[in-house]
Amino acid sequence: MSSATLTAPAAQVFEGRIGLRANLRHIGALVRRNLLWIRQDPESMFDAVLMPIVFTLLFVFVFGGAIAGTQNRDAYVNYVVPGLMAMMGMNIAMGVGTGFNQDFQTGVMDRFRSLPIARFSVLIAKITVEIGRMLVATAVLLTVGFVLGLSVANVPGLFAAIGLSMVFGFGIMWIFLTMGVVMKNAQAIQAMGFLVLMPLQFGSSIFAPTSTMPGWLQAFTDYNPLSSLADAARGLMNGGQPIGHDVMVTVLWSVVLTAVMAPIAIRKFTTKA
Repeated sequence: MSSATLTAPAAQVFEGRIGLRANLRHIGALVRRNLLWIRQDPESMFDAVLMPIVFTLLFVFVFGGAIAGTQNRDAYVNYVVPGLMAMMGMNIAMGVGTGFNQDFQTGVMDRFRSLPIARFSVLIAKITVEIGRMLVATAVLLTVGFVLGLSVANVPGLFAAIGLSMVFGFGIMWIFLTMGVVMKNAQAIQAMGFLVLMPLQFGSSIFAPTSTMPGWLQAFTDYNPLSSLADAARGLMNGGQPIGHDVMVTVLWSVVLTAVMAPIAIRKFTTKA
C-alpha cells in the first residue's frame, strides 16, 4: 500500500477534529504562503496595478469624448470610475481560477490535499489574498480617477461602494475557483472567462447609460448584476439616484453565487483525482 493511500484517509479523519482556531491558523499560514509567492513573483501584481490605469485612461480619453462630449469629460470620469470598480472584481476573479489551476499543474495542490487541514481553508486563503489584490486594484483605480478629476460627494458612501464591490467579487471568485479545478489548463479558463465577461461588461451600464441601447439589450442589462453594482456604486459615491434596489440585487447575486458555487468548488477540490 502506498504512502499516499495511507495519508489521504488520515487527513480526512483528522479534518473532522479540526477546531475553529486551528482552521484560522491554517488559513493564516496559507495566506502567508500566497503572499510570499507574490513577493517572489511581483509580476503577478501587474494586472492589479496596471489594468486600472490602462482602462481608466483608455475609456476617459478615447471613449469619454465620444460618449459624454469633450466638455463633459470630467462628468464622464465620475460616471465611469464607479463602473470600473464593478469591472475590477470580475477581472481579478478570473486570475483566481488561472492561478489555482497552475497550482494544480505544478503539484502544489496535491501536497495541500495530503495535509491534515480542512479542504476549504486552501480555497479561503486563496480568495483572501485575491480580495487583497482587488483592494490594491481599487486603490490604484481611485487614485487615477482623482488625478483625472473624480469627485466624491459622500466619503462613507465611497467605502460602502468599495465594500459592495468586494462582496460581489467574493461571490464571483467561487465560479472561477471551480473552473480552476475542473478545467484542464489556464488557457481554457482565460478563454471561457473572456467569453463570459465581455458580454457582461459591455452589456451593462459600466461604460455608458443603457438608455441609448436597443430594447432587447436594455432588457439584458436590467438583469445584469454588473449594471446593478455599477449603479449602486455611483449612487453611494455621488448620490442623486435611489440605490436600495441596486444594492439589494447586488447583495442577492453575491449570496446566491456563494451559496451555490462554494460547496461545488470545495467538493470538486476534495474529490479531484
